[in-house]
Amino acid sequence: MSRGRLALATGNRGKIREIEEALAGLDMEILTRDDFRDWPPLEETGKTFEENALAKALELARWSGMPALADDSGLEVEALGGAPGVDSAVYAGTHGDDASNLARLLREMQGVPPSRRRARFVCVIALASPAGERMLVRETCEGAVAETPRGEGGFGYDPVFVPEGMDRTMAELSLREKNAVSHRGKALRRLRVMLDSGEPAWLFAAPRREGWGE
Repeated sequence: MSRGRLALATGNRGKIREIEEALAGLDMEILTRDDFRDWPPLEETGKTFEENALAKALELARWSGMPALADDSGLEVEALGGAPGVDSAVYAGTHGDDASNLARLLREMQGVPPSRRRARFVCVIALASPAGERMLVRETCEGAVAETPRGEGGFGYDPVFVPEGMDRTMAELSLREKNAVSHRGKALRRLRVMLDSGEPAWLFAAPRREGWGE
């Protein structure tokens, strides 16, 4: 299997660390935003995680001329009718403001009893080629929303999400522990099995884009 290249359609350092950890050891060059001289707008305007992930992967693959990986993920809370869902990153109004998003979630969950604090993390990973070929992987992590934040690790809603069967929040887990149970970790493991077998074939046969990097 020839060495391939894969561009990650995210600037989120936490996601990049998790993806690189899960794909470590593959005969593949993984590129991030820092490896490119410029960067296309990657908008999340879809109504589902699948639509958002695929749109970002297709746009980056088209722009870079190489396969791209994107994910869209979020938290669905039972007591809030599935919110924040696809709006998880902008729940408080500003994209990526983790502290404000978390604060809003906790305000809205005040007084909700333990029996109604069930929630799930959802992750959809999309792979796309410059020619428009695509593949989707969806996984979830069931759990509950804690009453107060705990832990210094992770990002996003990790400090208040307790995975099912555990008593620690995602933010209290090591990266390896988190990847073992998380929605993104599960999706990346499924993806890795396919990559280890050389699939999808187009991922390992993409031409180098002139003008990227140095």
